[in-house]
Amino acid sequence: MADWSPARYLQFSDERSRSFRDLVTRLAELLAARDVTPSDVVDLGCGPGHLTEVLRSHWPDTTVTGIDSSPAMIERAREHDRRTTYVEGDIADFAAGRLDVTGADVVVSNAALQWVPEHRDLLPLLRDRARQALAFQVPGNHDAPSHLLLREVAAREPYASALGAPVTRRATDDPVGYADLLAAPGWAVDVWETTYTHVLAGPDPVLRWISATGAQPTLHALEEADPALRARFEKDYGAALREAYPERPYGTPLAFRRVFAIASRT
Repeated sequence: MADWSPARYLQFSDERSRSFRDLVTRLAELLAARDVTPSDVVDLGCGPGHLTEVLRSHWPDTTVTGIDSSPAMIERAREHDRRTTYVEGDIADFAAGRLDVTGADVVVSNAALQWVPEHRDLLPLLRDRARQALAFQVPGNHDAPSHLLLREVAAREPYASALGAPVTRRATDDPVGYADLLAAPGWAVDVWETTYTHVLAGPDPVLRWISATGAQPTLHALEEADPALRARFEKDYGAALREAYPERPYGTPLAFRRVFAIASRT
């Protein structure tokens, strides 16, 4: 897949940041109950670095290392946040200890693990890299209309021939499934889910939202095949999204399910 676009990703930064704020708030509560203040945090899939302030709002003196596989995201993060060390690298490589990054008191990840093949297999490794806690959230909306329509439209011609393979469903687990994977002697597990209803403004907001994240592999593949084909796909997909997510006088509501998990040492 071509590289990510920080500018497009940050179009809905308030809405995208909300789940991370909720995750870190709960994590801070659990650590405070044990009188633990993390001295260092590793942020996996840190993106453009705009969420570091959330970590420092709870732990002002913590040392933060951000890791992301996108060169564009790392470049933007380094430009806008000089206090944090940013490393271009893969989450799987961090889990296996192949990056020049040590473990940390806390390892966090915001909406990134779903992009890692077989991410469930990595969770015990990621948990054990954390001296105090592993905390993450992933989208749980891969059967929402936005994603069902993405797969449906992409399966039509001429898009299917250009893509060469069906658009896959990026499966994430339910809270109990993550609890099963993270539970171990010496660890406490806290899991939950929340469905946010984001009210989006502007024309075709759901298309703009998913074009910056979940639809990126499809759009990049079509762009590579034929830019005109991508434009045609966006027109068809956008029309389907407008029908599934009708605009109201106050904006366009987008229901978005998120799944949260925290494993903390007891």
